[in-house]
Amino acid sequence: MRLHHIGVVVPSIRDSLGELGRFFDFKETGLPMPVATRKVNVCFLRIGEPFLELIEPQSDDAGIAGFAAAGGGIHHICFEVDDIELEVKKMVESGATLLVSPERGFDERRIAFVDLNTKTRCGLVEFLERAPPSR
Repeated sequence: MRLHHIGVVVPSIRDSLGELGRFFDFKETGLPMPVATRKVNVCFLRIGEPFLELIEPQSDDAGIAGFAAAGGGIHHICFEVDDIELEVKKMVESGATLLVSPERGFDERRIAFVDLNTKTRCGLVEFLERAPPSR
């Protein structure tokens, strides 16, 4: 398991890129891509490690739409894992609540979300299935 990205909800990826570009020199900026299962668009930025993921709602009925409308902010941390089912099972057995079962996310990789149910409010975790090695 390795830390892959920190997800930040924003009202607009385009506007946020302009604002953040004043402060950071991005080593790499991915193109915004849709994640239909979540009704969002995401864009990955590399400043160093891990990535910064900007997440904007595609519509008013997206799960994050209200958060984005209120200005957004840090939403989750994401860990890349080899076996997404095993990691989700371990978290649930330890007391986490499964919010989103493994499903297709970005780059055709599977994602899942759990709430760790901690008092420190750092509990939303995404798991990202490791990409298969390229041939």
